[in-house]
Amino acid sequence: MRLIFLLFLCISIISCNNMKKVDLIITNAKIYTVDSNFSIVQSIAVSDGIIMATGTNDEILKQYNSENRIDLEGKTILPGLYDAHCHFLGYGLNKIKRADLYESKSVEEAISRLKEFSEKYQNEWLEGRGWDQNLWTSKSFPTKEMLDSVFPDIPVYLIRVDGHAAWVNSKALELCNINAQAKVEGGKIVEANGIPTGILLDNAMELVRKHIPEPTLAMKEKALLSAQDDCFAVGLTSVADAGLQPDEILLIDSLQKSGKLKMRIYAMLEVNNQNIEWLKKIQKIITPSLSFRSVKLYADGALGSRGALLLEPYSDDISNIGIRVLDNDFFEKVCEFAIEKGFQVNTHAIGDSAVRTVLNTYSKYLKTKNDLRWRIEHCQVVNKSDFDLFGKYSIIPSVQPTHATSDMGWAEQRLGNERINGAYAYKKLLEQNGWIANGSDFPIENINPFFGIYAAVTRKNADGKPENGFMSENALDLKQAIRATTIWATKAAFEENEKGSLEVGKYADFIVIDNDILNIPESEIFKIKVIMTFVSGKKVFAK
Repeated sequence: MRLIFLLFLCISIISCNNMKKVDLIITNAKIYTVDSNFSIVQSIAVSDGIIMATGTNDEILKQYNSENRIDLEGKTILPGLYDAHCHFLGYGLNKIKRADLYESKSVEEAISRLKEFSEKYQNEWLEGRGWDQNLWTSKSFPTKEMLDSVFPDIPVYLIRVDGHAAWVNSKALELCNINAQAKVEGGKIVEANGIPTGILLDNAMELVRKHIPEPTLAMKEKALLSAQDDCFAVGLTSVADAGLQPDEILLIDSLQKSGKLKMRIYAMLEVNNQNIEWLKKIQKIITPSLSFRSVKLYADGALGSRGALLLEPYSDDISNIGIRVLDNDFFEKVCEFAIEKGFQVNTHAIGDSAVRTVLNTYSKYLKTKNDLRWRIEHCQVVNKSDFDLFGKYSIIPSVQPTHATSDMGWAEQRLGNERINGAYAYKKLLEQNGWIANGSDFPIENINPFFGIYAAVTRKNADGKPENGFMSENALDLKQAIRATTIWATKAAFEENEKGSLEVGKYADFIVIDNDILNIPESEIFKIKVIMTFVSGKKVFAK
């Protein structure tokens, strides 16, 4: 008997010595790997931030041991979620320097929030963001007089929810010497009887914005770290920031290398002539946490402010076709540069005319199917004759499903009952290349990625309306929506070999959630909460 015990002990010691020691083992989980088969495993082993193995509990525990083991008792794991189009830094800056006007239901509510903010923060300018006249009873743009009566002595600059219009007071107009006669390429000073109303569209916003003191690097650092906390709390481990300046990209790189900023960021440089000159002097930046290899352009404005460029006039404003923001010569200059230097081009285009312009310009440089992955950001309205150009030239649609459910109350009024059929057509866009990238555009929409997954699948708002979904023929199925927020989002940034699915050799970025997303009613998807978030196998958030 003693001999048998000693033999068993020897075998156990030999077995333990043959086991590989790792930094983390997760067991007893339902892990959706989001690999090509959407495989489900129970356990995962992580070392040096990389996934070493996945499998059953027995398979992992026979091969690996760790001082850090977590038994998840059947909870669900997804790959870390990826917002393919957002404004990460802008979101953080909103939190620390701008009054929150999101979802204000009236001018009076917006001004009340401004008063509260101005009493708390004594700044040189009073700034805010998030107002949306479509939520107000009148549905019409506000005026400077509404601000003047409350803020006569401090300049006020308030960015609309979509970022393509600003509402300012008379003090701001006076300080910036703005009059209704000024012509703005790619923008508009809204006027009445030859006098500015206080609304500036698209490039006209710069007439005021350039006078507002820039946030310091210290403020930007604080904003980035604040945004990171909020992202980890909702399960985002990677984001694509759709429009950064050179100093901001370098700041992000520095903070990541110092270990302060753990969020993985795909950075799009917002290009102008000055930034093109900067680009000529540097190379792409590709690190485990930062991917800078793309430029961001704007072809038009936004549908909510009637700045999206349409082929035919707006159905509810027949004198208006929107605003062409982008100069064609500059656009072609950027495309030529990108082809020469191997940069990806990502262009904001919302109206069908803007989308067509971008498709046709891209096609001159892409020529045929390719793997350059040039993107159109938003693609909100596409003419029926233009859909096949996405597949013909391998152009990637980068969409935001919550835009559909936010806009559905007034979109048909803007577009008419025929043109609306080519709007928010995510399924039809997916079919062109077989994949699509999903983001939120936060802070324009809610930061929570489960809202976007829910909207893509149900085409409903949080109240479950409309009952049959908004243009539900263009809904994605749930696996497509998850892929679009994980592996396809990484593919849109050339990162699919490093992350986006839980496979051996990839970064151990994953989240633990409080419900099994594939086995709950669709109506419950947006209610999912994140319990834990891991980046490189290290816990960065716990509820």
